[in-house]
Amino acid sequence: MADSGSGYDVAVVGGGLVGVATAWGLAREGCRVVVLDEGDRAVRASRGNFALVWVQSKGLGLAPYAGWTIRSSNAWAGFAATLKEETGLDVCFQRPGGFHLALSERELEARALVLKRLHNQPGIVDYKTEILDHAAVAKMLPDIGPEVVGGSYCPLDGHVNSLRLFRTLHTAMQARGVTYLPSHRVETIDKTGGEFRLVTEKGEVRANRVALAAGNANMRLAPMVGLEAPMKPERGQIVVTERLRPFLNHPVVTLRQTDEGTVMIGDSKEESTDPAGLTLGVSATEAERAVRQFPLLARANVVRTWSAIRVMTQDGFPIYDESETHPGAFTVCCHSGVTLAANHALTIAPMIARGAFDKSLVAPFSARRFHVQEAG
Repeated sequence: MADSGSGYDVAVVGGGLVGVATAWGLAREGCRVVVLDEGDRAVRASRGNFALVWVQSKGLGLAPYAGWTIRSSNAWAGFAATLKEETGLDVCFQRPGGFHLALSERELEARALVLKRLHNQPGIVDYKTEILDHAAVAKMLPDIGPEVVGGSYCPLDGHVNSLRLFRTLHTAMQARGVTYLPSHRVETIDKTGGEFRLVTEKGEVRANRVALAAGNANMRLAPMVGLEAPMKPERGQIVVTERLRPFLNHPVVTLRQTDEGTVMIGDSKEESTDPAGLTLGVSATEAERAVRQFPLLARANVVRTWSAIRVMTQDGFPIYDESETHPGAFTVCCHSGVTLAANHALTIAPMIARGAFDKSLVAPFSARRFHVQEAG
């Protein structure tokens, strides 16, 4: 039965990566926190993500997103170290720099054009991404195939062990006294007498503030507190090989070798909300491109494939808002739950603990931008 006693300082709705990173950050600020989660029956992106901590390409169409992403990338080493101190678990964060590979001159030219458009935007933070030819890429990735004509490289890109990150954050937040309530799907949220009342199938929970970090479910929940979360859920598929000798010292945007030796392949995008569906044609396309990039993968056995539903806002950028009609209610919504985990724990959570977002940091990510686009 849910705790309906004295209530909490903050109720975080959503027990995925965004929610638990925020909850851990709130607990570090001294807040009494409860996490209300659907549990593992939820369509959970956190168990199906690609685990990149990625900067390259971020910000095209919304320049402040580049700076926001770099802020998190730069905070990640300290974030991972703190989690290890508190839990003894190593999330294996590495930032060796990452690649986006091209299999034709046309692809490489298109890539260079995208980066030029990105870095020519007014207000963009200046960060290094360079276009390298085949020989330069081969010096860093010696196992590339002859079809790789080159690629873009950004030294700020990295990756982690994503399932261990999820486990570590759950361990860390509960060690700091966060109450975790699985199988507590929030049905309604009301505010009465300065207190939020969240009704779940297992009872009512009360809190002074609410952080909606429920991914695509924020579409349903945000309007209950005078907010909005325009979403566009998207299915992605991942192929995983057997353990291989270490050969990939830098993550590629569609390909990475984990700390355990397996290779993850994937970057598919399908408009679907059915996580159970695996489209063989999509997996085959992913695998075929991976083999062209790294021919040694042709001999590797596939040990599993899976799909998951990405949390994707309508324009792909995060949504951070606080409610004017229901003060104390916040949305924390994004696609890049791994990349931005350090920001959610170390920047967003302290703001929620104080009761207000710092507009100088998050104003560009308000859902109000969608109305500006419509008016334009």
